[in-house]
Amino acid sequence: MFAVYAAEPNADAPLDPLTVGERPAPEVPEGWVAVTVTAASLNMHDLWTLRGVGIKPDQFPMILGCDGAGTLEDGTEVVLHSVIGDPAWDGDETLDPKRTLLTEKHQGTFAETVVVPARNAVSKPAGLTAVQASVMGTAWLTAYRMLFTKSGLKPGQTMLVQGASGGVSTALVQLGRAAGMRVWVTGRTDEKRAVAERLGAHATFASGERLPERVDAVFETVGDATWSHSMRALKPGGVIVVSGSTSGPNPGADLQRLFFLQLRVLGSTMGTRQELADLLRFVENAGISPEIGLELPMDRAPEGFRAMLDGDTSGKIVFTR
Repeated sequence: MFAVYAAEPNADAPLDPLTVGERPAPEVPEGWVAVTVTAASLNMHDLWTLRGVGIKPDQFPMILGCDGAGTLEDGTEVVLHSVIGDPAWDGDETLDPKRTLLTEKHQGTFAETVVVPARNAVSKPAGLTAVQASVMGTAWLTAYRMLFTKSGLKPGQTMLVQGASGGVSTALVQLGRAAGMRVWVTGRTDEKRAVAERLGAHATFASGERLPERVDAVFETVGDATWSHSMRALKPGGVIVVSGSTSGPNPGADLQRLFFLQLRVLGSTMGTRQELADLLRFVENAGISPEIGLELPMDRAPEGFRAMLDGDTSGKIVFTR
């Protein structure tokens, strides 16, 4: 079958092993289902896979793609939940020590067909297109959990999103605005800040700029480059919710500020199947149209990978079949 895959890991030149070609059609184990892929979105995780991060060398070749939307054999339209857990695990699957994401152990969605556990195929709401639904399972689910499960924010409070243009960041802006938060965003360029304003941000600021007042929560996916600003931006008792560290994972902790102002720092990873179902209903009910920065046919996937690596788009990059 047609697929976009990593032939081998390459830490220094991650696009070199990116291959568009043929892979064996998958077998369907008992309790799993085959999904014919309609649309699938690109995530930073796919670039890390190409670099060999979070995946064992013997797992290559690996079909890329953490999430997507498609149809079951009977024609049912579904959205994929990317967290593959231990069937014996009882509780929040993101806390399962044996959990994996698609493309870490199991082949991904950039293909004609992907095979997932039956429970990981969640019904797609009629109000979302396949392209819109394809961005929900990773970036939007991450944002939903950060905002609604982890932060403790209430409508009317102020949130700061560090970084204006990434998939998680744009999702946070749209979700926060729809939920009644006051949404502030930082961005490196006028163009990226303009995107955030178009999506609903109440105010935008240059990266590191002093804010008019302190905020109730900061949402971090950047890491080293923005951490000190995030710490300074918080009210006493405020919270930083972290789901990534694209600029580096080891900023100064600023422990004196942390304990003196009684700040909280919370990690957040992906989300549960139930959170994905709730997210899909929320997006449909609120009439949110996810920001799609670039849509390409799957055989032109290398162009999308290059755009992500170069930081040339805002919102999500989606491949269609």
